[in-house]
Amino acid sequence: MAQILINGEQVQAKSGEEMPVVNPATEEEFDAVPKGGADEVDAAVSAAKEAFKEWSKKDPDDRAQLMRAGIAKIQENGKEIAQLLVREQGKPFSEAMGELHHFLHGMNYYADLASKIEGTYATLPSALGRAYGMVVKKPIGVCAAIVPYNFPLTLMGTKVGPALAAGNTIVVKPAETTPLATLRVAELMQEAELPPGVLNVVTGPGKEVGEALATHPDVRRVALTGSTQTGRRIMELAAPLFKRVSAELGGSDPVIVFPDADVDAAVRGINIGRFFNAGQACLAAKRVYVFDEVYEEFMEGITKRVTRYELGDGMEKAEKPKIRMGPLNAAKHRDLLADQLQDAVDGGAKVAVGGNGHNGKGYFFEPTVIENAPHGSRVVREETFGPLLPVFKVSDVDEAIRLANDSPYGLGSSVYTHNVKWIHRASQEIEAGMTWVNQLHFGYDELPFGGVKESGIGREHGKEAIEHYLEQKSVVVGGLE
Repeated sequence: MAQILINGEQVQAKSGEEMPVVNPATEEEFDAVPKGGADEVDAAVSAAKEAFKEWSKKDPDDRAQLMRAGIAKIQENGKEIAQLLVREQGKPFSEAMGELHHFLHGMNYYADLASKIEGTYATLPSALGRAYGMVVKKPIGVCAAIVPYNFPLTLMGTKVGPALAAGNTIVVKPAETTPLATLRVAELMQEAELPPGVLNVVTGPGKEVGEALATHPDVRRVALTGSTQTGRRIMELAAPLFKRVSAELGGSDPVIVFPDADVDAAVRGINIGRFFNAGQACLAAKRVYVFDEVYEEFMEGITKRVTRYELGDGMEKAEKPKIRMGPLNAAKHRDLLADQLQDAVDGGAKVAVGGNGHNGKGYFFEPTVIENAPHGSRVVREETFGPLLPVFKVSDVDEAIRLANDSPYGLGSSVYTHNVKWIHRASQEIEAGMTWVNQLHFGYDELPFGGVKESGIGREHGKEAIEHYLEQKSVVVGGLE
């Protein structure tokens, strides 16, 4: 059984309780992890606080070198880690390897930035005498990372990478259902001689571990990826101590397919953007608005592509020319998706393809495309975290943008068009943290990523992310005459 990692050592929970880890493709309990709580959080934060004293003072190049040593160790054991990820999360092995590569790319990106953090210098007005000023950037201290189940490694990396590069220490809380790959990655970084206490992992329920991290007086920064409901709760808990919080939350990302679009390219991009990882992605394409002129062509293309998917265990290869799709991560997620679909059908939506769950073992759900759903139905008002795609017909740009914005969420968005005026209008007027043009949804480590409205606050990725892990201090030097 995997153990909690605190101060470089593997430990059990004081409660003596365990949490089973279930393979969502087979419903088999194949491992377990300790059920940690406030005691383990306190121990991990104390270890991180002590480790911060040395880690924050370490030369940035030395921090980067230690990060790269861990990255190399993880890469050497990549196949083992990907197999763990398949068994606990459900995604196909090829997607698990892709996630691992994305994690490594992001960690390398931030290791490269460790020595690029710069302050500023300015000559100040002379009314009070000659003086100059500096803005010094310093690491914050102990940080907390609360990570979801859909991309456990990459979404850990977007927090651990900038935190360590900036000189902070961190405590990671993985999702209850996907702790194993996270623990293995942390163990390998420890084996690569990352100093004890710099990176800690505490497994346990969100109610105990997540809330203890958000309220701990020695945690100065909380980075969360999760549901909007969880984000609200973490911000409420962190507010009394004025902790820095970034929250990358739910999304209902709109896509607009304009009449001049390359429809084949739109179909390919939206197909991957919706059904990759069985649709379990915050930045997935979740609502499509297609102009009248190309609607029939689009529907013919998307329904044909969806039939290529084959449900099955992520460790098995699909029969050619099928594409393997794994299960949803838990039974409750499959049941919620079924309820959202039924609500749309009850409101008059037509199922174009798919629409069924799975009667055998595993939390599978067929990739599904629907038409004519009411815009007030749950598939629009809520986040659909699974392979369900509603398509709507629109007649002009104003209608398309209005409906795209008719959502409480504002994470990502995309448009398919070569018309510069339409690109400009969409990129300026769609209420989202990111807009892709003629490309499928993908989170680049080099660009800041996050949402507006109920999709969150703060930004991850890019050079900008490191600023969220630094304190700025102004220093004025006078008396120079």
